[in-house]
Formats: sequence, structure tokens, C-alpha cells
Amino acid sequence: MNIILLGPPGAGKGTQAAHLVETRGMIQLSTGDMLRAARTSGTEMGNIVADVMDRGELVTDEIVIGLIREQLETAEGNGFIFDGFPRTLAQADALGALLEEKGESLDAVIEMQVDDDTLVQRVVNRGKEAAAAGQPVRADDNEESMRTRLMEYYKKTAPLIGYYYAKGQISSIDGLGAIEEVQGAIAGVLEG
Repeated sequence: MNIILLGPPGAGKGTQAAHLVETRGMIQLSTGDMLRAARTSGTEMGNIVADVMDRGELVTDEIVIGLIREQLETAEGNGFIFDGFPRTLAQADALGALLEEKGESLDAVIEMQVDDDTLVQRVVNRGKEAAAAGQPVRADDNEESMRTRLMEYYKKTAPLIGYYYAKGQISSIDGLGAIEEVQGAIAGVLEG
């Protein structure tokens, strides 16, 4: 089973993906994690990623698709969770073509719906809690950065909701419930 978790930054996609990895044996494909791993891998693709990132440039869709292609060819598990990918309509088209080429399908797209103000407060609180516990605080765990990230999400990624709706592949769940409630909602979608 291959799924996409869609939702704005801070919606809990990573937390839910980790649960699916643990309980269903799925493989989480987080583009951020893949880029960091590739950068230090020493592979041809890794050297390309390192070069682009060292120049401070954005990694191209072709590079990200190449990394995902590598994972689809080498990783073994009970399907993939695409977390943070696709981010654009072009990436969604490329992912669809890649899955088709590999004889795979996209089984579900789960949109984690959240209220912006509640989400901003969640992220700000996460930063405050980390600081109070003496843990490092993410530089973007503040209201201004979060609102900027949300605007980027709505401009670039939100069109995917309509894209997958038109394909009949999207299900929306409340992403602001307790972690266990969100896990249950995701399970309900996956078990149909």
C-alpha cells in the first residue's frame, strides 16, 4: 500500500508516518531525510545533491524523483508513505508516472486538515516547551515563520488537494485531534 500524507507544516505528518512504519511495516519517504542521507552517501546522486545544497540552491524535481526512484527500487517493506512529497502538481505528475513505471499504485492520499491559528499556536508551544526543557528550539518554531511556511504551503502544495480529489484518491481527516484519534482516522481510511 502506497500513501501520501498531505497537510501543512506542523500538522503531524511525521508523527503519523512514524506510527504507520511501526505498526504496518511501511517505509516513510521523507524528502528532507532522503536529501540529508543522500548528501553524505557518496553515491553519484548523493554527490549531485551535496553540490546543489552546498551552493545554496534548491534541489530540482528531477533530483528528488531520482532519490524516490532509488528508494522504490531498493527499499523493502509493506508500501511507502510519501511525507513532504509531492509538493507541487509537477511532482504529483512525476510521482504518478514513476509509480506506474514500477508497476505500483497510489492507494490513498490523506489530507490532515487543521485550523491555521490552532496550528500556529501548536508550533509556538512546541518551541516554548523545547526551550523550557533545555532542548534545542527549531529556528522556525515561531509565529512569523510558521505563517510564512503556511502561505508557501497554500500557494504551492494546496492545489494537490484538488488534483487528488479529481482523481478520487483523497480522504480528509481532522488533523488536530489527539495523536491516537488521528491514528484511528488514518486507519479508517486505509482499511476502507
